[in-house]
Amino acid sequence: MSETGLRERKKQRMYQTVSDTAIRLFLERGFDAVSVADVAAAAEISKPTLFRYFPTKEDLVLYRFADHEDEAARVVREGPSPVEALRRHFLDGLERCDPITGLNDDPEVLAYQSLLYGTPALVARMYGYLERSEAALAEALGGGLEARLAAGQIVAVQRVLAQENWRRIAAGERAAEVRGDAMAAAERAFGVLEAGLPGLVARHTEAE
Repeated sequence: MSETGLRERKKQRMYQTVSDTAIRLFLERGFDAVSVADVAAAAEISKPTLFRYFPTKEDLVLYRFADHEDEAARVVREGPSPVEALRRHFLDGLERCDPITGLNDDPEVLAYQSLLYGTPALVARMYGYLERSEAALAEALGGGLEARLAAGQIVAVQRVLAQENWRRIAAGERAAEVRGDAMAAAERAFGVLEAGLPGLVARHTEAE
């Protein structure tokens, strides 16, 4: 392995280790009761080093979303139409109980999601992530106002579907019990999107 590749792997391990350490502390004590200095001490690094990796305290938690930020933008290139590609991808995520779909009843995943949705500062920061995801998707759809409007609708649908799945599981239902309704809801939601965005679908198909 090259020296550059080794440095990158060490960097990614540092991100993961510090984020995992922070989330463990937040779950034990509560987000507001843990300082950045507490996290740095537990991770055995300095505060300046921590801030080089994570600009804000909230980013320590949202790092788990990092790989998903441009996911929708990547997926739209994988199918016959943007909405169809995203529909298939979301349904596949439900089949795999991908936490990003909200359909996961693993206790650690539920604890993380409760921390995320139950902490106002994290909810506010998450909207920044959603805005960046929406912007990347709009660019992948060709840019312009219509693409931005379509991206906003798509991201909103994915968010609402995931939150509904999480809400039911957090209330005590098992993922296996929710899956059927979750699949049907996703099919309906993406069907509405496809019907409402015919111009976008047609232009994307012509561009292939």
